[in-house]
Amino acid sequence: MEYGKLYLCATPIGNLDDISLRTLNILKSVDLIACEDTRHSLKLLTHFEISKPLTSYFEHNKAEKGLKIINEIKEGKNVALITDAGTPAISDPGEDLVKLCAQNNIDVIPVPGPAALINALIVSGLPTGRFAFEGFLSVNKKSRFDHLESVKNDTRTLIFYEAPHKLIRTLTDMAKIFGDRKISLVREITKIHEEVRRTTLFEAVKFYSENPPKGEFVLVIEGKSDAELSQERAEEYENLTVTEHINLLISEGYDKKTAIKKAADLRNLKKRDVYNEYVKNTEEEF
Repeated sequence: MEYGKLYLCATPIGNLDDISLRTLNILKSVDLIACEDTRHSLKLLTHFEISKPLTSYFEHNKAEKGLKIINEIKEGKNVALITDAGTPAISDPGEDLVKLCAQNNIDVIPVPGPAALINALIVSGLPTGRFAFEGFLSVNKKSRFDHLESVKNDTRTLIFYEAPHKLIRTLTDMAKIFGDRKISLVREITKIHEEVRRTTLFEAVKFYSENPPKGEFVLVIEGKSDAELSQERAEEYENLTVTEHINLLISEGYDKKTAIKKAADLRNLKKRDVYNEYVKNTEEEF
């Protein structure tokens, strides 16, 4: 028997007019719709007069239900996966279902549509050429700090999701680790109270401490500037001897000649002087 397919169908994140004709046609044609919350999805499907069998698929039942969905597809059924809002498999257990499909040679078809992170990025006013999506931060304080520390030197624009009741805590932690960077807080995208607040982390902490946040947020934060990164590295190099600096560069993957040239450039020294210093301390000529 020929396998069916899994369709990843993006659904509106607020405004129902954002659903695509292709998504509607697929939802009408598949044999089964897997959704995060059947009650929530039923409202969407009823609005568009779609009547199909539904099955719940969410974080706490994904292991058991994922295998059942795979078996349905192997029996020849086409299945559509939707979330409560937006694109499935992004910060979503749909990621695991796609992995199961890949392991079982099942075709997965993406059906493009609304994605909160992309829409927040394009209205943020921050660089869009290179960005990193970091999803939700952990509620565990150490894990949250470790996550932020791991990306604080990233020069790409950073994107996070956050719920209103955790926003002030998250902004406070970000301000401690990132400093006063630019941030665009985009909330309630495509909904009646849609808002884009372009400010800084320090000002955002102050504002939302005085104005309780409402709605779901996407946080778009500028990456560390090249100038700031270079300055920090220069300060770090000042605490290293020439030999230590070269060995550090070698440990990062540079060959010795390239490491010597790079160390000389970074320390604003002559290459010959750096070479002589390295040879004197290591007794290695090359």
